[in-house]
Amino acid sequence: MTEDDDTGGWRRATRHVLSGWPYIVAALAVSLSAYGAGAKPGFAAALFIMFFALILLRRSPPVEGRIATTGSSEVEPLASDPSPQIAAVIDALDLPIFVMGREADLLAQNRAAEKAFGALAVGAHISARWRSPGILDMVRETIATGEPNQIEHSERLPSERVYVVRIAPVSLRDPPAQPVTVQTGATQTGEAMDMAGYARFFLLSFKDISDLRRLDQMRSDFVANASHELRTPLASLRGFIETMQGPAKDDLKAKERFLSIMLDQANRMSRLVDDLLSLSRLELKAHLAPDRMVDLVPVLGHVRDSLAPLASDLNVDIRLQVPDGKVEVLGDRDELVQVFENLIENACKYGQDGQFIEVTVRHEAGGSAEVSVRDHGPGIPAEHVPRLTERFYRVSVEDSRSKKGTGLGLAIVKHILTRHRARLIVKSELGKGTDFTVRF
Repeated sequence: MTEDDDTGGWRRATRHVLSGWPYIVAALAVSLSAYGAGAKPGFAAALFIMFFALILLRRSPPVEGRIATTGSSEVEPLASDPSPQIAAVIDALDLPIFVMGREADLLAQNRAAEKAFGALAVGAHISARWRSPGILDMVRETIATGEPNQIEHSERLPSERVYVVRIAPVSLRDPPAQPVTVQTGATQTGEAMDMAGYARFFLLSFKDISDLRRLDQMRSDFVANASHELRTPLASLRGFIETMQGPAKDDLKAKERFLSIMLDQANRMSRLVDDLLSLSRLELKAHLAPDRMVDLVPVLGHVRDSLAPLASDLNVDIRLQVPDGKVEVLGDRDELVQVFENLIENACKYGQDGQFIEVTVRHEAGGSAEVSVRDHGPGIPAEHVPRLTERFYRVSVEDSRSKKGTGLGLAIVKHILTRHRARLIVKSELGKGTDFTVRF
């Protein structure tokens, strides 16, 4: 024991004695009363010492429950089951987290874990829920070595999700420099105590990276599809130019026909580049919601008039039904024009067999509005409907190219409506047409 430790001990003892001054005064009063009653001074002093000793013994903490230490270390006693306190802390986290003991048995879980994986029975081994060899091996290694570890894990059911699973040891405090024995009147705290005498748990956390993986896949698909879409018209242009420079050098009729095809291919590439640039601009401001009011009635009237020549060429009648008065929503006029041009143009091209399309505006009393674009064409098979807004996705590639589509129109619609905090609802039935509804 060092001099500092000795001095600190005397100070604590002095504070302990002085904190009982009311009892000291009481003992002194008793002894003086005895002396005043005729007792001898020695007897009165002995009486004071006896009362004082009894008071100190009564105020001393019981031996049971104290911590016996070796050397100078002093450690606070630990609860026999600290898992409720840990559970209260991890409930505030949004990651699914499980608290395990040294046998990989579950001690606690937070609400995010219950929501993601369902409630697991406390005390159950983690292999009752995850049979992945990667997770089990990682847990065993961390329990044995005390070193954090992580792996990437995929869940197939109920939906495909990808997680970064991490396990790390957690100590309620740093281990003491000297060995410590914790006594609770019966036994030590058991499995919650490691060999050094401090509580040890293991936190198993799951970080969902499904959206990041999906985004990476979309980027790679986008590059592959864009390069494929550009390769075809470029190959056509190159072939026609070589033909016109060679065998068809003096063939005026062939040149005229080739130039017409080359112009169509150049226009196709131009539309593709314009749509790609439009998508890039939309992604840059996707988080900025519009703050101006736009009346949908004149917007739809403008779109109908601008598409009237196309509808006439396809023998399709655009029937617009709007309520009386204004139907205002928060939006960007130019972007909303682009949305309804894409939807109505698609309805004219792919639903021309029905000979007319219906554009209906509904305005509810609560302020919400929706615009429905319905054609009476062949309809879309159900398996294709969820993927219609993917970039370059086509129900029929040949049909889309013959109608001069880029495969990006509905992707642009989705991005614009996302910025406008609106929804696109698609309903289709084979032989009965398709209904695209924009709900604000």
